[in-house]
Amino acid sequence: MSVHAPIAAIATAPGRGGIGVVRVSGADLSELVRRLFQRDLIPRHAHYLPFKSLDGELLDEGIALYFRAPHSYTGEDVLELQGHGGPAVLRRVLESCLAAGRDLGARLAEPGEFTRRAFLNDRMDLAQAEAVADLIEASSVAAARGAMASLSGEFSAHVNDLSDRIIHLRMLVEATLDFPEEEIDFLEKYQARPTLEKLAADLNRLIAQARQGVILREGLHVVLAGQPNVGKSSLLNALAGDDIAIVTPIAGTTRDKVVQQIHIDGVPLHIVDTAGLRETDDTVESIGIARTWQEIERADVILHLQDATAPGDELDAQITARLPPRTPVLKVFNKVDLLSTAFTAGTGELGISAKRGAGLDALRAALLQIAGWNPGAESPWLARERHLHALQDAAQHLELAAEHAEQDDRVLDLFAEELRLAHDSLSSITGKFTSDDLLGEIFSSFCIGK
Repeated sequence: MSVHAPIAAIATAPGRGGIGVVRVSGADLSELVRRLFQRDLIPRHAHYLPFKSLDGELLDEGIALYFRAPHSYTGEDVLELQGHGGPAVLRRVLESCLAAGRDLGARLAEPGEFTRRAFLNDRMDLAQAEAVADLIEASSVAAARGAMASLSGEFSAHVNDLSDRIIHLRMLVEATLDFPEEEIDFLEKYQARPTLEKLAADLNRLIAQARQGVILREGLHVVLAGQPNVGKSSLLNALAGDDIAIVTPIAGTTRDKVVQQIHIDGVPLHIVDTAGLRETDDTVESIGIARTWQEIERADVILHLQDATAPGDELDAQITARLPPRTPVLKVFNKVDLLSTAFTAGTGELGISAKRGAGLDALRAALLQIAGWNPGAESPWLARERHLHALQDAAQHLELAAEHAEQDDRVLDLFAEELRLAHDSLSSITGKFTSDDLLGEIFSSFCIGK
């Protein structure tokens, strides 16, 4: 498929709406525009026009906007038709656009292809392109602000600053490699060690911010696990502030997982209520229990709910022994309101009353602490796992470069190689050094029309 052929798609969400948008992008859309409207359009002006098929049938009427390259979202010519938001109407307008550009190679756009073309045409870097999808998917005000900050280039600016400083150091050391007799003087002459230390310190600060950005974007997968009737569904409802799960005194009421997303300080938490863990001959309940263990294996955090009125239960001990050893577990003792004396929590334990709401603020704070969220160090932008991994790789290479700088023989070629690898890791974030496979994976997660 030609990367310059016209692509077209419905750019608004599926379903009915007051306004719907059909978007077309291509290297040169002037001929396609003339076929659709029998006239030229003034770039960057709104034209109120009838939208017709090629045989003259009136399909709709609305606003046509024409953006000439490179002054457009994709960096190519872009035509946007804003009409009524009925699915049938939009499909007919889209078909008309494709028919008008058929001999020009026009085709339906793939997911994220408009943004991919914007990236390939240097309208934005890869981190900014990913922020487009993050802004669309943002589930909280904090996440939306972070995505907008990434889209405006704040994160990329930090990455590019580090990259430029590494390039400068590389330039000095690689120029020196042509004069091996001066190797011993290089580190002192150009203050390579303090420069490297400052780079590493700034990179570590960026990593700390990126961790916050990942938490803000990805959230936390929290699984409520425990015996039947310890209050898992009641706790889900209390955290969600709504009657999401059915609560009854009958053991085994919850047969399958119930998932609810909540936000604590803007951080998304995906809370999963599960079937009570016990021995049972009920076939349906057994399937639910098997699914519970599957969810437990996937969890970022496990809340092991227990009945505060019956601590030290043998089945709870069996559940504890089977929980994944590498997953953080918080023991939550529910129904403390039924105790005759005050509940005393041990290390890694909390006492709550899901019914009365007691202890829920402490539970929310504990979840944020386990997630590594630090409100005082909130990231001003969103980040993805791949960004964090790239930053950590770069930090590792800078650390190795520092080790080479401390060696008696001072092997500058190895020092230079570690700087190059650190620079490549940072460049992969913005897309200056990125494989086509990674691009395909990133943009395939976008919605069609964006």
